[in-house]
Amino acid sequence: MNTIMRKSVLSVAGLAFAGGVFAGPIAAHANPVDAKPVAVAVQTTAPKPQGDQSHISLNDEQTANVKAIIAATKKAGLPERAAVISIATSLQESKLDNLGHLGDANDHDSLGLFQQRPSSGWGTPEQITNPEYSTTAFLKGLKQVDGWQDMALTDAAQTVQVSAYPDAYAQWEQQATDLVNQHWNS
Repeated sequence: MNTIMRKSVLSVAGLAFAGGVFAGPIAAHANPVDAKPVAVAVQTTAPKPQGDQSHISLNDEQTANVKAIIAATKKAGLPERAAVISIATSLQESKLDNLGHLGDANDHDSLGLFQQRPSSGWGTPEQITNPEYSTTAFLKGLKQVDGWQDMALTDAAQTVQVSAYPDAYAQWEQQATDLVNQHWNS
């Protein structure tokens, strides 16, 4: 939540509290009114994905990697939004394939679901190609991003990944959201 929004919410909450403190004693002596409960609409939907969306069909191994990302996210005690960001990031980086060394086609020494680099301190090649470890490493970086929960997916992912293509993560948000909705409770 940005600073202006946070201050606005706190101001409204403070006014509501103050109004209750001053009106409370007066209202306690008022005649009861035949009132009916009022329905309140609460927005519970995730932010709308940015830009054009991409989609790929997943094989069994890719689906297993989705489930591993979700399991690691739950184990870290993080909400579904963290899993959406993680899966969208992995869709962009590896199409959810746990990539080993690709020879000349390799981007430096990038490996695994998130294309993390041993030379950048993400872990050993064996660790980075372990879906639970690589997801946990990604989530550790995500938790260090102030306000990641309210940030556009592509901004949160880019802050952790530092990609040469910072806007590319956004195209996977809908598929990542659908996958989390499908597998979070299974």
